[in-house]
Amino acid sequence: MKNILKISLFSIIFLIACAEKKTEIKLEAIGDTSIHVFENENLHFNMAFKENITEDENGMLRLDAGRVLVKKVKLPKYQLQPEVTVHLKLTSNGDPWDKSGSMFIIPKTSNLTLIDFETGKFDLKTIKQTYPVITSYQKDSILHEPNVELLRFMTPFGVGHFTNDERVKARKPVYIPKWEDEVNWSQNITHLLPLLEDEVYVGIYIDTWTKEGYNITATLDFKESTIPNHTKKQQTVIPLVNTSKYASGQKLYDEFSRSDVNVEFEMPATFNNAKLYYITTGHGGHSGGDEFVKKENKISLDGNTLKSFIPWRDDCASFRRFNPTSATWKANQFYDDVDDCEKIASSDLSRSNWCPGSDIQPEIIPLKNISQGKHTITISIPEAQEAKQGEDNYWMVSAYIVYDNE
Repeated sequence: MKNILKISLFSIIFLIACAEKKTEIKLEAIGDTSIHVFENENLHFNMAFKENITEDENGMLRLDAGRVLVKKVKLPKYQLQPEVTVHLKLTSNGDPWDKSGSMFIIPKTSNLTLIDFETGKFDLKTIKQTYPVITSYQKDSILHEPNVELLRFMTPFGVGHFTNDERVKARKPVYIPKWEDEVNWSQNITHLLPLLEDEVYVGIYIDTWTKEGYNITATLDFKESTIPNHTKKQQTVIPLVNTSKYASGQKLYDEFSRSDVNVEFEMPATFNNAKLYYITTGHGGHSGGDEFVKKENKISLDGNTLKSFIPWRDDCASFRRFNPTSATWKANQFYDDVDDCEKIASSDLSRSNWCPGSDIQPEIIPLKNISQGKHTITISIPEAQEAKQGEDNYWMVSAYIVYDNE
């Protein structure tokens, strides 16, 4: 009897071990990957691009008269956890001004996109919606999800192209050794990995109105974990809102001066570690405009304030070396307590969450008490100013939620 029992126990242990071995899945390593989305590409304004909106041999579209580039790229699909970083290098190709910019991805789950609007493949009147469609929107089988920003940035004044220009040599302050040849930005975007797999459209926008524009190089770097069996984290991204001007039918978004933005979304039955990513910059390049005046941003969930803050950068003078064509004035025109020999540049002035030559970091807001079901995010800028003749005032605001799947 004892021998039979021993054999039986041995058989059970053997069968369990075999079953575990049989179901063990070996994770395939891909290795590090660098995807070149744009390689020294010239982004510039040209009305001729409006006449023929077609993909070139590299799968790239030029939209909004060339101010938006959208390219179809093939991205790796990892089993092991990678770290993802976006890199962007920019030089002026003759545009001397500071301009807003955005690198973004078009969600694959959206069947109504920027490309449909720009190429005229979809008439918004059929869903009784007017442009711009800035939030997530669904009617029947039609789903629109806003572009998700990979990187918000602001071009400096004339970096690279004017670096060795004789006219700007006299503008160089004594406290910087030289004008820079280029500007580079990098941000960790690993949390957006669910959108960065397989074939997707990646785009970049710069608000240029010149035929020279800018030269850009953009890459997505995937660095695979070397920890054995470090399984990729399963996450979900919910695009919520994006007010950036990506298409010719849009206007610069000054609607915050008239109303809040409300976005409905739904959380699943199981989730963990939900966070709201919020990117905001104020614009209006005139005295007293939303670019130069502090404005409160308020984000609420179901009527309860999540975060209220004033987005502001007061370190813009530290970017002076990237801004050779920035206008300069005697500092005592702005400050009463400085000598009339001192100079101040436009690029030195504090701004609504950005400096000429800076990138913009998202505000990350934990959604600690959020529950399963439907919810509403409300974004309010109570003192935002409306745009007037000769006075642009607008806000570029984007937001999305990321959570872990349980």
